[in-house]
Amino acid sequence: MSKLLDWKSFIGGADNIIAMDMFPAEQQTFTYQFGAVDVTNYIWDIDYQTVVIDQVAFNRNTGEPNYTDSTVSGFFQVQQSPVNTYVDTSDAANGNVAITIQANRYTGQLLPNSRLKVPTTCFSVKWTDTASPATTNIHRYIISERYTAEVPIGDPTLETTAQGGFTAIT
Repeated sequence: MSKLLDWKSFIGGADNIIAMDMFPAEQQTFTYQFGAVDVTNYIWDIDYQTVVIDQVAFNRNTGEPNYTDSTVSGFFQVQQSPVNTYVDTSDAANGNVAITIQANRYTGQLLPNSRLKVPTTCFSVKWTDTASPATTNIHRYIISERYTAEVPIGDPTLETTAQGGFTAIT
């Protein structure tokens, strides 16, 4: 019998999370604004991991995903993003840092439906300030990876090469 991790346990609650849909080849940049605080010396870290969600429902009025009855059936290896590529601190003296959610977070097979066996990437941005003692904050994006014609059609739970291959939670 398989033991499945429910979605709420995986993400650890809904604080500081943005749920969004993206195509695997798509990337987006967000500007974090810290006000008049100089964040030049903050330490940044970005990592992400793709899991497969067994089923996802959607709110008919808003289109937002509803993970109430969802479970994580397995995962791919954690990946590290190079900070010097995806964190732009050129305006950090004014309290502005641009974070890019990179393309190709998940490079494996996708089913063309948006409800079953959905590869979903938890993209985490972590920063540590220079106070004493230092404070570390984490912000997460939950990205439902969506099918496009450039993506091979297939069951992500049978993927053997992308991000180290799929590992079922048993």
